[in-house]
Amino acid sequence: MKTIMACVASILFVCSVYAEKAPEQVYGLAQTEIAALGADPVIIAAVQAANSQGKSLDQIKAQDEEWQKTPGIADFMQSLMDTECAKRIKSFRDSKPYFSEIFVMDNQGANVAMTDKTSDYWQGDEAKFQKSFNNGAGSIFVDEVKFDDSTQGYLVQVSVPVKDGETTIGTITVGIDVDALLGN
Repeated sequence: MKTIMACVASILFVCSVYAEKAPEQVYGLAQTEIAALGADPVIIAAVQAANSQGKSLDQIKAQDEEWQKTPGIADFMQSLMDTECAKRIKSFRDSKPYFSEIFVMDNQGANVAMTDKTSDYWQGDEAKFQKSFNNGAGSIFVDEVKFDDSTQGYLVQVSVPVKDGETTIGTITVGIDVDALLGN
């Protein structure tokens, strides 16, 4: 009977996490620690450098297509995990057990740096970029909690603008393991 009750309680917890918005602790992290990443000079410099390359959207989409067809981690992917910016976000990720993947995007949603290989190179067509870049206005976006197959856990993505002064020049997305955050 205790086993059945434990299973029911687990199912109810999973369903409630999946069906609800992110826990309040996530919003607190979004507005403090994660938002502060958007003002980090190393991250700003990396996004400025990416933006100055002047890639067209067609070039970005071609890179995205190649990215999605490439198994494993190719050199062009690894290069985004070996920069000073990548080292900075890895250090941030490693500072707390509930932070998971982190990636930085330019002003079109193309990856600039990442802690782990993302499923695609171009995030510009996704809410995480669109809502945090916010047509250049910049805003914090907390997505819904979702089950992540790669980590076998419940994650929420928090996206914040990267700002050069008052100008939004890119975005950062931080994955948060909800179970680890809540101590479950």
